[in-house]
Amino acid sequence: MGEIQEVQLQIKCQESKEVSAKSGSDESESTSPMKGSKRYNWWLRVTVYAFLLISGQSVATLLGELYYDKGGNSKWMATLVQSAGFPFLFIPLIVVKVYLSPPTSSTTTITTEHSASISTLALLYISLGVLIAGNGMLYSYGLLYLPVSTYSLLCATQLVFNATFSFFINSQKFSAFIFNSLILLTMSVVLLAIDPDGSSNSTTIPEGKNVIGFICTLSASAGYSLLLSLTELIFRKVIKNETILAILEMSISTSVVSTCTCLVGLFASGDWRRLKNEINEYGEGGVSYVMTLVWIAVTWQVSYVGLLGLVFEASSLFCNVISTLGLPIVPIFSVIFFHDKLDGVKIVAMLLSLWGFVSYIYQHYLDDCKAKETRTVHDQNEEKR
Repeated sequence: MGEIQEVQLQIKCQESKEVSAKSGSDESESTSPMKGSKRYNWWLRVTVYAFLLISGQSVATLLGELYYDKGGNSKWMATLVQSAGFPFLFIPLIVVKVYLSPPTSSTTTITTEHSASISTLALLYISLGVLIAGNGMLYSYGLLYLPVSTYSLLCATQLVFNATFSFFINSQKFSAFIFNSLILLTMSVVLLAIDPDGSSNSTTIPEGKNVIGFICTLSASAGYSLLLSLTELIFRKVIKNETILAILEMSISTSVVSTCTCLVGLFASGDWRRLKNEINEYGEGGVSYVMTLVWIAVTWQVSYVGLLGLVFEASSLFCNVISTLGLPIVPIFSVIFFHDKLDGVKIVAMLLSLWGFVSYIYQHYLDDCKAKETRTVHDQNEEKR
């Protein structure tokens, strides 16, 4: 009798194993379409963030040139509007919190426990905000003392700086195509540096100020690249909550700190006393002056949201490559709207920048294909088991 029960018990155990194996295979089959869906959603998010970054960056740069071209001269004001548009982000923040935030669960509780403390986040946001303000001031000097086409192409050096920071801070791996991209972008900047007329093609810029604009723009590119690498590090190691809510909260928090820093500089330097005369002497009138600054503030915030989204969806280097893609767009529009000179040297530099971008994107394509092959082999091995 005991032997019969033992045989029945073995049969039941074998049946349960078969059922669990079948359910496991069913789960793997059901999750395979989800992988394709997740990849589609990832590319969709990346596309949206890339559009926000490129469009916001291009329009903000052109409006910044318009501000200087029509009589604006306050570098603190030009820096302030780069971060002062954060109140506009409260609208999507409220929408996300009310309609898109997942309900509180045990998983959410665990994630919150492992996230950074408020004091740690406050310290990090303050540091990033001050860095953004200082970097914005350097960009303001560069845009004031350089033609917009030269300024935009010089900003391509941020990819070279970012590659260096990513290697040491984010453990970024490099391939031949990435190195090719860096070399091409470096060559494009060298062409601008040795061009005798490349940085003096605007009659409104004092001759001795071109070197200052060149140095400030390069320094700003290095600071921008450091900011991206530090942001990626904070997302990966500290925040550990890669959602649209975290992006908006970080964007608003750092922009508040940067705005306060710029306001202190604006009043401490006495630059605020000259704003009334600046408004009255603005070429298009006071209303146009205010609207120009408002739209600069809005477009920079749009760009910043796209920047943070690309950093945590991909990497800081990938974000910088997308940002570099938008740089050749600005010189084209500057020729149309500001009658800026686009000579042969700048055209060659622009083509080299585009070549460098394509080289990096091709490497990303190869990595994507390799990842697909790895997943396919893994799924086949799971099915055989």
